[in-house]
Amino acid sequence: MDPAFLIGVVLAFGALVAMITMEGASFQALLIPAPMILVLGSTIGVGIASHTLRDTRLALSSLGRMVRGPKMTPEAVIPFLVGYADKARTEGLLALEQELETAPDAFTRQALQALADGTDAEDLRLTMDDEITATSSRNRVASKFFASLGGYAPTIGIVGTVVSLTHVLEKLDEPDHLGPMIAAAFVATLWGLLSANFIWNPIAGRLGRIGAVELERMTLVSEGMLAIQAGSAPHLLQERLEAMSTVKPAQRRQKREQPAEEAL
Repeated sequence: MDPAFLIGVVLAFGALVAMITMEGASFQALLIPAPMILVLGSTIGVGIASHTLRDTRLALSSLGRMVRGPKMTPEAVIPFLVGYADKARTEGLLALEQELETAPDAFTRQALQALADGTDAEDLRLTMDDEITATSSRNRVASKFFASLGGYAPTIGIVGTVVSLTHVLEKLDEPDHLGPMIAAAFVATLWGLLSANFIWNPIAGRLGRIGAVELERMTLVSEGMLAIQAGSAPHLLQERLEAMSTVKPAQRRQKREQPAEEAL
């Protein structure tokens, strides 16, 4: 599990709480139900209205993945692919069927099964490319849904403030109450900006990043499987995949030198 989202959100709200405490402000003045219901409820409502129900279900189902983070980093799949290449060279492609149960993910498992079944290289590439495209499309939909909420929230907050100020103008004959009423009117704007920048936009950004990591991992698997089918040598495949991934040159050298050091 990648705790970056939880750490970031807690840190952001913690800084806000620290500011409120240092300013001597009242939490009750900010936690007013009416503007909070308007901003959060209307933001989600217009977000649903601007998408399809399928998009909404897809976005909501991605929240668990957003909190957990990527299942594995792209470079973590490289040792699996190198092992498959070694097994294919020594025992043949059909032997890869034995690796299905230990495959790191469903996409790799699907590609292994295709190799073991003797799928043509062109058909294998098309199948994997289609799966990558479909996954990328789903990830974009989920990210854009929450990005749209981040765009709507500040404007809806302003709407709430305008509504509240309209009510304030009706009470001009009560000057003793104008100050607190005006302050309360701006709470809607506060929650619009707060929810956009502390909740919706971070969710959208994290989903976009997780999607990019997943796309990189699937691309490595795709290129690795095609190279295995073509009979690529394991060490050449490892060098190629590491060059395609985000593994730094220093880390590559350390990985190559480590086995030699252990042998000594």
